[in-house]
Amino acid sequence: MLQGLNIDKGHFFRELTIRICSSLDIAKALHSCFLFLKDIMPVEKLVLITYESKIGTINIEAIADYEKGYSRDIKVPIPTQLQHELEIVKDLQRIRYIKDISKDPFIFGIADILGFIDLQAIVTHFILEGRYMGAFIIVLKTPIQDFTNYLELLESINEPVAIALNNCKQFKELLMLKDALSEERNYLRNELKKAAKIELIGADFGLRKVMERVNQVARLTSPVLIYGETGTGKEIISQIIHNLSPRSDGPFIKLNCGAIPDTLIDSELFGHEKGAFTGAISQKKGRFERADKGTIFLDEISELPPNAQVRLLRVLQEKEFERVGGTHPIKVDVRIISATNRDLNELVKKGLFREDLYFRLNVFPIHIPPLRERKGDIPALVHHFIVKKFKEMALPDIPVLEKGAIETLLEYDWPGNVRELENVVERAIILSKGRPIDFKDILKTGSESKKQLSDFNANIFPTLEEVEKEHIITALKAAKGKVEGKDGAANLLGINPGTLRHRMRKLSIPFGRKAPNQE
Repeated sequence: MLQGLNIDKGHFFRELTIRICSSLDIAKALHSCFLFLKDIMPVEKLVLITYESKIGTINIEAIADYEKGYSRDIKVPIPTQLQHELEIVKDLQRIRYIKDISKDPFIFGIADILGFIDLQAIVTHFILEGRYMGAFIIVLKTPIQDFTNYLELLESINEPVAIALNNCKQFKELLMLKDALSEERNYLRNELKKAAKIELIGADFGLRKVMERVNQVARLTSPVLIYGETGTGKEIISQIIHNLSPRSDGPFIKLNCGAIPDTLIDSELFGHEKGAFTGAISQKKGRFERADKGTIFLDEISELPPNAQVRLLRVLQEKEFERVGGTHPIKVDVRIISATNRDLNELVKKGLFREDLYFRLNVFPIHIPPLRERKGDIPALVHHFIVKKFKEMALPDIPVLEKGAIETLLEYDWPGNVRELENVVERAIILSKGRPIDFKDILKTGSESKKQLSDFNANIFPTLEEVEKEHIITALKAAKGKVEGKDGAANLLGINPGTLRHRMRKLSIPFGRKAPNQE
């Protein structure tokens, strides 16, 4: 017991520590401290402040009185000299009794704002790891004649209150960061919605039927399979479906299945546990886990290897999966939108794509017509791309078209679709050097393009798949039909055996027992 006070110092320390650390809501914790202190000393108010060295202010964080605790966010500038005194912590008087608040340079500005100029106070400065954190101000309603015992009691609480102050600052920073991220997310989502609306040229013309189907399925949870040639805008349609769905507030996660090596596709889709394989130095969430409560867009779904097809089928059927190296199933609520430029039905017949997965994905197919089948959209698309490139290239004036330029574009078949049209417009703007845009020197049109195509076919130029197939067969012959191992075809080609088998299935190259003698 302290002389003159009916309280044990150890009990005081424990009780005040428990109360100040009882809640991340610092106002609530401060009120709990007030209810304890009012039975020990003539306390009128408690004020908790923090110090911001970067901007030279004292921040009033919370106030407590008989009724409750109040959160505050009031910044009080302090003189440079006082800033220096607070930062030289070794010379700072940790605790003091102030008989006249109006004459104290540290507390006067705070007292003036909060309206307790005519009162007394005990100020306890808190230091944590050699850094000044802030102060605990006990505003007294009556003077204390013998304040020594009170100061001795309050000296013991430096560390717990300093930790509480630090937690308070960090918690506020986290809340601010959360709010900022939420605002940024909302902004980016709105920008994506705007972009999708702006770039979908032809919604009322060439893509009218597509938009009818989009509107039919968008508000449901059914899987959607988007067919279309390269460059037709499959990703944009998938984004619009997501934006129009009840999941629009959730994530929209994209993955190009053809851009991920076979050995990494499982980890990319479903994540992995620490130590699951060489290089897995930490746990990683996959695209499906990140897409929970939202939508995942799987582009080039036809490129998905067989093992990943099996796991994707499980997600569709059971709404759960396991991370690579994991043992516990993870439940997810994800809508799947997939896209392809190939005929999945033909791939199923050839044994290159699972039939059961195909039926699961193909619940609601949407076909996007190529640009050659909706040439009526070309004028609007050209205008859109001209304005877009004008902004991107920071041109002094919006480019104008030469007379007959649109007719030139209408005669072309556009094998690269909308993407090719955008590139052609950009190239024409660069070549125009400020003059009206003309496409005659860029495109071979009409009979000229047909003759060029005929001459090209006459040369019997092999496709990339034909070249790849011939190259793999040559490697297999050199390896005497062996796929893996030191003398195997995979080693000769410098690729993973699993990747080679996947490519062989896709190219209909038999191997194993089905393979003829390669010698």
